[in-house]
Amino acid sequence: MAATVMLGASRVHALRRPRLATRVLPYVRDLPQLSADAELAPRQPPSALVALFGPTLRSAADTLERVLGGAASVRRRLERANLPITLHEFRIEQVTWGLLAFAGAALLSLLVALRTPGRAIPLLILCGVAFVAGVLLRENRLTSQVAQRERAMLAEFPTVAELLALSVAAGEGPVSALDRVVTRSRGEMTAELARVLAEIRTGTPVARALDEMAKRSGLPVVARFAEGLAVAVERGTPLTDVLHAQAADVREAGRRALIESGARKEVLMMVPVVFLVLPVTVLFAFWPGVVGLSLVVP
Repeated sequence: MAATVMLGASRVHALRRPRLATRVLPYVRDLPQLSADAELAPRQPPSALVALFGPTLRSAADTLERVLGGAASVRRRLERANLPITLHEFRIEQVTWGLLAFAGAALLSLLVALRTPGRAIPLLILCGVAFVAGVLLRENRLTSQVAQRERAMLAEFPTVAELLALSVAAGEGPVSALDRVVTRSRGEMTAELARVLAEIRTGTPVARALDEMAKRSGLPVVARFAEGLAVAVERGTPLTDVLHAQAADVREAGRRALIESGARKEVLMMVPVVFLVLPVTVLFAFWPGVVGLSLVVP
């Protein structure tokens, strides 16, 4: 009887003990959470073409990597664009884009070759050029994705810096201020700060996580912001004035860029005036006189 009571008491004590996930989750809540089904399920292929011709595409991607090179540059752009793909997967996408362009050019060439069979060689060259254009178009798309994300980060930076400055001025530490901003805002800049916060909560020192953010950022403003935060954490320097000054500098730089963009487009704005409005005005001014002269002169 006593053994039964002791066994029951030990079981109740074990059930009341907090689970490991409950104790650890508050420190890693910024990391992506996967369900058990998602962890056990195999990774889905990115497309049906990759599923059917996976080994061939991987071999073509390796060949393309040897021909083009520039792996370090592509990795950095993938990181700056915040794309969840590896270099090899990006090369497979390049091959896929090239094959799609090649298929379109081949279909068009087949239609032309049925009418004029003597143009086979130029049409083959056209198909090869289409494949190369598809490969380069995917790389150009990656560059545009990087530029688009950096423009979004630059537009969001003043607001994020002001929120951080207000949190720090209210008495919170830099890490607590980052947590408050990340939980109450959305955007590319917030995603970058959430990555920094996740690294900090998984054991990375604060200064090192901020230095990594400065290294992978393609914007000098964001790099200065991360370095200023790292210095403030290491040396305890005041951060509020620095954040306010950085936000004001970014807003002023945005106004200057807008004025410069308008100045550069003044010539383009004159095109409809010179080629559309001015000819119509001249026509309305001189046409009645021409008609009057034709009526007066016999």
